[in-house]
Amino acid sequence: MHCMATIRRILLILCLAALFACQKDEPLHIGFVGGLTGKVADLGVSGRNGVQLAVEQRNAAGGINGRPVELVARDDEQNPETAKRVVGELIGQNIELIIGPMTSSVAMAIVPQINVSKSILLSPTVTTTDLSGKDDNFFRVTGTTTGYAAKNARYQYEKLGIRTVAAIYDINNKSYTESWLNDFRTAFSALGGRIILVKSFPSDKNTVFLPLVAELLAAKPDSVLIISNSVDSALICQQLRKLAPKQRIAMSEWASTERFSELAGTAAEGVVVSHFLDRNDTSQRFKEFLAAYRGRFNQEPGFAGVAGYDAGMLALDAFTIRTKGRSIKETIIAKKSFSGLQSSMNIDQFGDSDRKSFVSVIKGNQYISGE
Repeated sequence: MHCMATIRRILLILCLAALFACQKDEPLHIGFVGGLTGKVADLGVSGRNGVQLAVEQRNAAGGINGRPVELVARDDEQNPETAKRVVGELIGQNIELIIGPMTSSVAMAIVPQINVSKSILLSPTVTTTDLSGKDDNFFRVTGTTTGYAAKNARYQYEKLGIRTVAAIYDINNKSYTESWLNDFRTAFSALGGRIILVKSFPSDKNTVFLPLVAELLAAKPDSVLIISNSVDSALICQQLRKLAPKQRIAMSEWASTERFSELAGTAAEGVVVSHFLDRNDTSQRFKEFLAAYRGRFNQEPGFAGVAGYDAGMLALDAFTIRTKGRSIKETIIAKKSFSGLQSSMNIDQFGDSDRKSFVSVIKGNQYISGE
């Protein structure tokens, strides 16, 4: 009898050990949603790649407490309805944390869906103030339009002597573009500047930019401000240079991908942009990241790749330090400060982030520090 009891105990221990081993080896799934196809796919693809690199590096270092991590990526096609569908799929898989989306218009569409789930949304690049200061399931690793627009306004007014601006913006992502324009207007007006004309357009294949550009230039502004994606911003710059080669141009950070300078060519020369990426960073950590990203994806990361990597690292760190009984949301808020590639990401109780920003001027198709 004693022998049988001992055998049962041994079998029980072996079964428990096997169960524990299976649970330990079971992959931890993290979601990603962003525009991976279409006109502005450069943003989504770079963001996805940044997250993927963070996941692969963490797996090479042992994963999360011994568990491998798998990224489950979905294409939102930069379409709110598509985004709702794919986010629903990720929530249905009980994925606790979804990185994305990459644009404010998509975020505005899916945040209500996220808020009634047990998942959280961690965006690399959404900056609209419409989602600020809310106790919800939306988090971000970048600042809001307030900081970037104000930085751009101050640089133009104080460094370049700009006093009048004509602006043009994309209404397809108006939760971002109108937020950015309003924040710029507030900061620029406080300094003594004036926005003398505003034009808007829908980002689609039927939009003709030449008449819009002619109207902007007819107002005789010191500077033209473009608030749009990289492709449309490049087209607008080309039209501006044809009609007024020496016209001062500034743009929002949304367009400041490597694709913009590639498409705009010489028309990008002298364009001013404020963003959180310092491309002139010579720190060892940033150089190692660039080498790893270029080696893995054979392209430059741009701000979206850096933001995706930072979001991925924050998510992985949160899962690593989470204690039993605490949600990922509670873990991130309690930790507050996470290390980014170039600056810390300070997350407040509403999931909003505060981080350093920079001004760059494009020279020879390179983003050069303007500060």
